[in-house]
Amino acid sequence: SSIDLGQRFQDAGVSAIIYTDISRDGLLKGLNIESTLALANALSIPVIASGGLASLDDIERLTKPDCAILEGAITGRALYDGRLDAKAALALIKAKAGASAHA
Repeated sequence: SSIDLGQRFQDAGVSAIIYTDISRDGLLKGLNIESTLALANALSIPVIASGGLASLDDIERLTKPDCAILEGAITGRALYDGRLDAKAALALIKAKAGASAHA
């Protein structure tokens, strides 16, 4: 499983893991949040979400409290295809960070 593999990498001294759900990578179907969070919660090293991040809805999902354990996220095709606007994504992240700081 991805958790078993992640634990082996962690035990070998890897400092962080980029978790890519290859069944979603490049397909713009959204991140596999459940599997990514399961891995992040099972490890003590940082986990970065990858594979499928395609929209501001995906960015919004990553700002939820349960995703705070994630170190970050990677997108590729959505930026290249123009489906995800980097400025809008950063603005959303900053707005959410500001709102949580004032809560």
